[in-house]
Amino acid sequence: MTTAISQTLPKGARSGPSPLLRPLATAVLAVALAGCVSTRGLQPQATLAAPERLQVSNTLAGATLTPAAWPQTDWWKSLGDAQLDALVSQALAGNPSIAAVDARVRMAQAQAGEQDAARKAKIGAQAQYSGLAIPSTLAPPPFGGHYLAAHIWTLGGSYSPDLWGGHRATWEAAVDQAHAAQIDAQSARLTLAAGIVQVYAELAHTADLQALTKQEVERADAVRALTGQRVKAGIDNDFQLRQADAAVALAQRSIATVREQDAQLRAQLAALLGQGPDRGLAIVAPASLPIAPLGVPDDLPSGLLARRPDIVAARWRVEAAARGIAAMKAQFYPNINLSVSAGLASNSLTTLFEAPARFAQLGPSLSLPIFDGGRLRSGLAQRDAAFDAAIAQYDQTLVDAMHEVAAQVIAVRGIDAQLASQQQARDAARAGYELATQRYRGGLAGRLDVLAVQQSLLRSDEQIIDLRAQRFAASVQLAQALGGGFHADGELSPPTAAPDTQLARKPFFAPAEPAPAH
Repeated sequence: MTTAISQTLPKGARSGPSPLLRPLATAVLAVALAGCVSTRGLQPQATLAAPERLQVSNTLAGATLTPAAWPQTDWWKSLGDAQLDALVSQALAGNPSIAAVDARVRMAQAQAGEQDAARKAKIGAQAQYSGLAIPSTLAPPPFGGHYLAAHIWTLGGSYSPDLWGGHRATWEAAVDQAHAAQIDAQSARLTLAAGIVQVYAELAHTADLQALTKQEVERADAVRALTGQRVKAGIDNDFQLRQADAAVALAQRSIATVREQDAQLRAQLAALLGQGPDRGLAIVAPASLPIAPLGVPDDLPSGLLARRPDIVAARWRVEAAARGIAAMKAQFYPNINLSVSAGLASNSLTTLFEAPARFAQLGPSLSLPIFDGGRLRSGLAQRDAAFDAAIAQYDQTLVDAMHEVAAQVIAVRGIDAQLASQQQARDAARAGYELATQRYRGGLAGRLDVLAVQQSLLRSDEQIIDLRAQRFAASVQLAQALGGGFHADGELSPPTAAPDTQLARKPFFAPAEPAPAH
């Protein structure tokens, strides 16, 4: 139940209760105040954990630690591929998913503006005309049997002072949600850019594979031709010839598979650009992209607080949840509403602007929750739980971010080790192929021996190409795990106090206006 006090006193009336009623009014007020709902026993349970608890030094042992390891803005431009730069720019400008997240940002900003407007005074004007004809059978003259008109012009205003900061906290919560939406939009752009780079690198990978599979088809055809000649000469039989035919078919199947992958990747790139599949056909097959050496920032994991957009967005939502608690607590206290209206009223336009047509009304009211069946306490408990959930989501986002960084560091190191071993195997296969070629030229080996050794070399080259593609993909994923060049401005130290204390401190990001003095 809510107690509301609204008085309009006639001129000359007494402004207070009679001496007999004063003790009763005092007793009623004391009972009302004693029975008011309270916040006793309700508070959040969670606090933000310090990022230093996430130990990572042993996992990063052996990696180069440097502040320069953080990705730069537009980090893909360091790859030096003008076509890739143009594709990323086109995707960021034309992908429908980016338009959708930008629309959500505008919605959140509009909601914040709506909450800002709700805490300000409101003034409105109204012009009204109404008429009524009362039959004489219902009312005697002078009311009955006549048409009565009313012209009313009104100018009114209302204002609810923000005594306990609840209106401001509601607005600030909406602003924080708008900030989170802005960060989500930046995160979507980073994800899209990384996706373009990944698919583009896969397209370069398939271009290398196509060149390699063409060599394998040529080798298999040469083996088939030599085997056919040997069969005619009676050296080999149909069994060897059928084996050669199968090898040719497998090589042709491999090149068809690679061509299909190329077409799929081009269609995927076109979709990321927000274009039809034909757009992908115009993309020139790229060369292999350079692979950067492994480097890790030296301020992990604390540096991720400002570098990962999902962490920053989660932090904004913690701020919004804290302000939601403050807004809910303000509803437990008395509230004042002020309303005033003035205008003109007359049954004729000719007398509407005369002095007797003027009227005015002042309606201050005071409301205080006393008994509400637990509605306010349940609402506050819900806000406390939402704050705890936002804290948990923030902590989980930080844990996931560190896991992603560690996983990619481990992957890069593992692939580098495989590449080193595979390079040794490839060098050995290359040396064997050159030796077999020399023996063939010297008449010490046959052409089939050279082609057999060449097959081993081609397989080794294929493994090198695959490992390089995996290494590049891991590098891109590491750059994305490190925030993809994002960096938040503002104060980033996590709060450990209760939400009320957080609101009194300097905000996570600079507010739109200074906090009021209390």
